[in-house]
Amino acid sequence: MTSALRVAALGGGHGLAASLTALRRLTPDLTGIVTVADNGGSSGRLREEFGILPPGDLRMALAALSGDDEHGRRWASVLQHRFAGDGPLAGHAIGNLLIAAIWERLGDTVAGLDLVGELLGSQGRVLPMAAVPLDIEADVHLVSAPDGLTVVRGQAEVASVDGQVVSVRLDPRDPPACPEAVAAVHDADWVVVGPGSWFTSVMPTLLVPGLRDALVTTSARRALVLNLRGDRETAGLSATDHLDVLAAHAPELGIDVVLADSSVADDAGHLAAMARKLGARLVVDDVARSLGSDQHDPARLAEAFGRFLTRA
Repeated sequence: MTSALRVAALGGGHGLAASLTALRRLTPDLTGIVTVADNGGSSGRLREEFGILPPGDLRMALAALSGDDEHGRRWASVLQHRFAGDGPLAGHAIGNLLIAAIWERLGDTVAGLDLVGELLGSQGRVLPMAAVPLDIEADVHLVSAPDGLTVVRGQAEVASVDGQVVSVRLDPRDPPACPEAVAAVHDADWVVVGPGSWFTSVMPTLLVPGLRDALVTTSARRALVLNLRGDRETAGLSATDHLDVLAAHAPELGIDVVLADSSVADDAGHLAAMARKLGARLVVDDVARSLGSDQHDPARLAEAFGRFLTRA
């Protein structure tokens, strides 16, 4: 019996959740490797209070991989529920609190995520990209000071900054990678990077030295999924600019396939040329939920993946 295709997907937030939801239609041997730099909302509060990894993006990835049966769907819905009101629990996602409690109980981050995955009947595994919580620092051309660079610190602050982000880095600069995540990248047939907030979800996965080294040296092929349109932190950047940003942050990283939505058709020639500089071929497909949407459609994304994710 032929073993399943092994895929590791990197990123965070809704972008990684979309990739995982699509990829699970193609293989059960799936690992989500999640950025751990969030400092806002429920995740930021729990991180500050308990000194733990921010659980929010990990929770979203776990929910994306939950079982397709009634049990899995019910528990995924519970995990995603947020407390209302204005009391101490207001804004907290139940899944964030559950993950934090299990981590405190077990004293082991990876074992705790695996346990939540068991509860959900997850198809695949979710891992943090680093073993410690991280902070993002960005060099930004602020609208209020466009002639110079200003350092902005914090994932939430960078994501909402009023200006053009030029580059990002991590603090600490040399964080320990999650060993299981490194192993998953080395063991994979394919590694999928993106989509997601380019500077605060995607680039951070390329800046953890141990994980970046694994991405560079793995025998797996690498696919990059471009966003459908810019968000606040990438306002004004074209699809080609997104590839320029990746090349600047991880110049030694080769890519095999760049997947873009058909909405980039007018820029496809320039985009294909830039993809070739990364060693990649450009694949253009209809992967948006609808015309002009900023969200990927999991079914369409799965079909697009299925056309090029192979062992050979």
